[in-house]
Amino acid sequence: MNDRPAPAHDRKYGVLEISTVLLLAITAVITAWCGFESSKWGGEMSIAFSQASSARVQAASAEARAQAARQYDLTIYTEWVLAEADERAELRAFIEERFTPEFAVAFEAWNEGGRTADGPFAMDEYVPPGEVEAAELSARADEKFDEALRNNQRGDDYSLLTVLFALVLFFAALSQNQRARWRRTVFLTLSGVLAVVGVIVLSTYPIKI
Repeated sequence: MNDRPAPAHDRKYGVLEISTVLLLAITAVITAWCGFESSKWGGEMSIAFSQASSARVQAASAEARAQAARQYDLTIYTEWVLAEADERAELRAFIEERFTPEFAVAFEAWNEGGRTADGPFAMDEYVPPGEVEAAELSARADEKFDEALRNNQRGDDYSLLTVLFALVLFFAALSQNQRARWRRTVFLTLSGVLAVVGVIVLSTYPIKI
């Protein structure tokens, strides 16, 4: 039996071999994780874009409702102005009874203010139905659009990391084909440095499960 210890250079090659295998295995797992995260953030981007689009459509609908209400109030108010000009009190009272609740509030405020403003429509109290909802939905659409852009960037970041870890795999595999120990060490060290940089960058990215 030969119980002599392995030569030093054989032990060094063994350490390099084990290090290379571990680096390849760990990098393969991290690369798969980056691909998974890129896919998840891509999905989140699509959802956010869909929500932004839906909010835009709802905001347009609410704005159309507000414009229709404003047009109705303007028509009624025009009739009231004509009745006021003709001093037809009964017709004026009849028209006032048909004011919408939103316009009636603004009209009352306009009257109480001595009619100094440019009309009830210029009053802050006048808020036609749908106007507030349209503003809220428009803001939500902007928020979701920005969120979609952020999610898209996150997916791109993970994709770039996938490329980085592919380089790690490339240099680690390349090191196995080197007969000279110093070349093998150089390629493995380069691969390890890239792996460490990639892991540090990866730790700063948000995670989506």
